Formats: sequence, structure tokens, C-alpha cells
Amino acid sequence: MHSIPRDLLADWSIVVIDDEEDSLEVANIILLEYGADVHIAYNGQQGLRIVEFIKPRFVISDLSMPTMDGWGFINALQANPEIADIPVIALTAHAMVGDRERAITAGFHNYLTKPLTVNTFMTDLVKLLIDIPELAEHLNI
Repeated sequence: MHSIPRDLLADWSIVVIDDEEDSLEVANIILLEYGADVHIAYNGQQGLRIVEFIKPRFVISDLSMPTMDGWGFINALQANPEIADIPVIALTAHAMVGDRERAITAGFHNYLTKPLTVNTFMTDLVKLLIDIPELAEHLNI
């Protein structure tokens, strides 16, 4: 995992949904460095519209946001058969005991904790992507 190929996410559309500029900026810069086509949204409602239009490989969504939070987003995504199978990774600053299980039960594939850091973001993300069979087969690592 020490050497992640810089083209690992080449030609992958990814949607990142978060109301915090810092998290969006870190995710955007790093995902772009690994070749991804990144689309950002500031709340779940905006994110849902982008996901419906783009149909990305996966989504990273904050849980606590205005307008529509991550829980509302995952429910709306799963209610739409055209996008229900798109993997979503939850993003939270409030990692408590049981949060991972609650997120998985709600339909998220896994979750990352904030703050996102340049040093660990890709390593942590790749570990989660490998656990998603429909994405793992497309990773060249």
C-alpha cells in the first residue's frame, strides 16, 4: 500500500459531498492527483442531482450537512433504482462506537473519519475501495 499508482483512479468519476470547504479541498486535490474526475457538492440534495446525472464509480458523503444530510442522501439514492448500486462511503467527524455499524446498516459501504489528511486519505480510501467487489476488480494494485 506504500506505492499507490498515480493513475489509480484515471477516468473514474467520483462525487464528494461535504459542507466543509477544508474536507472538500483535501479530497478534491488528492483525488485529482490520482486521475479522478471529481465533482463536488455542498449538501446531499445537490449531491443527489450530480449523482443522478454523472453516475459516478463511487461517492464520499459527509453525514452532517444542511438541506439534506448524508442519511437523507443514502435513503434517496437507494430509492432510485438507476443509482441505488453506486457505492457510498460515509464521512464523519464524530466517530463514535457503533457509528460504522449504523452507517453500514443504513446502506453506506464503509466510512472515513475527519479530518481528512494528505498523509492518510488515499491509503485509507484504497483500503475501503478494495472491500467493494465491484470497484476492487477495477483497481490496478
